[in-house]
Amino acid sequence: MSILGDARKVVRLLSGALRSRGAIAEAERLDRERGPLPRRHFRVAVYFADGPVNLYQMRQWYAPLAKLAETWPVVVIARAASGAAALLKESPLPVVYARTIDDVESVLASQQIRVVLYVNQNTRNFQMFRYGHRWHVFISHGESDKVYMRSNQIGAYDYAFVAGDAALARLRGALWDYDIDRRALPIGRPQADYFGARPAPYPADGRTTVFYAPTWEGDRASMSYGSIVTHGEALARAVLADPRLRLVFRPHPRSGVSDREYGVALRRIVAAIAAANAADPAAHHIFDESPDLDWQLLAPDIAVMDVSAMVYDRLATGKALFVTRPVDASAVIDDEGYLSECEWLDARDAADVGALVTRAQQPDVTARLAHWSQHYFGDTSPGAATARFEEAVGHLMREWEIWHERTGAEGADDEGVESFADADDEEEPDA
Repeated sequence: MSILGDARKVVRLLSGALRSRGAIAEAERLDRERGPLPRRHFRVAVYFADGPVNLYQMRQWYAPLAKLAETWPVVVIARAASGAAALLKESPLPVVYARTIDDVESVLASQQIRVVLYVNQNTRNFQMFRYGHRWHVFISHGESDKVYMRSNQIGAYDYAFVAGDAALARLRGALWDYDIDRRALPIGRPQADYFGARPAPYPADGRTTVFYAPTWEGDRASMSYGSIVTHGEALARAVLADPRLRLVFRPHPRSGVSDREYGVALRRIVAAIAAANAADPAAHHIFDESPDLDWQLLAPDIAVMDVSAMVYDRLATGKALFVTRPVDASAVIDDEGYLSECEWLDARDAADVGALVTRAQQPDVTARLAHWSQHYFGDTSPGAATARFEEAVGHLMREWEIWHERTGAEGADDEGVESFADADDEEEPDA
């Protein structure tokens, strides 16, 4: 048995190595086909060290970054081969595959990067921190009250772009000796300016549409927010069985990676949606795997979401929202922010969709949503957050000019600093 186990391990390692080599070859080919980038052109870089499983973290920034690039040219520096290949195929922004530290240095030497943006806390971000004379800025991939959003890792960046008052209060309570007034810049949620850019793919037929967007199961008890097993199947069955309702189901792309049961339950919901549409094609129930997120947050009448950044994107719209209460008592829940007054959906009530629809129509529920939307995002009028995002980048550009004039330094100032070793294989994706 031990020999058989060792043999299987060897096969897995060899298969992984072959996949990695194949991904590297594809990324290098696509990088060559893209052609040379203009020199001394880009001022902003987005550093992304993950594979395709976390590409959603980049996708939600495409529209705001494309708008920013009209003023400050933006390039994406991709470090993982599979992630780089996917970005080179779909990104509206120029992408460069920088497999090694030498590749990163070549990009920095050929451009005028003044601001580097990070959408997650991948450990490989540390390799980029080596390069001074530019601002390193954490922009995250969503606003939420998860423990992730109060991590001490935020202190490693020169600045953090945060959503609003709630984020500032969260950091004040979590970080020691951190100059929040200078280093945390509120910008709202620029992505919300682009929600609804495309129409919903279902007819306006009088059905009440329920958007169920569960997060993944998490990789530790403190982050066990996923509800597919505890709430999701019961909720989906109830919605699919009611001819007055429509279900839009959009699970987190990492669902099932840590817990097999979670993935099996997800597939049962997908199968149930297919069966319901076959029985009644006019229902237009949707299993949503699309890469973009816009109409899903604005068009549905009711949203049911787990504790995640999705909650706060929906909150920015001011429309009916329910949050699934985690069954695992170890899951960390903020008891001071929106979750202290949100409309919780307990597992035992997940199948009572009639009560859900009634609660969504109560005036006090709407009033609470408006209050918390202001607290988390500030001005949510169209275009306001995009303007604040661009103003924040402009502020850092002016700060760069001040420091540059003071020191006479520009960019490539790091000779003599010991390089970090680069592994050929893919990094583990950031959670």
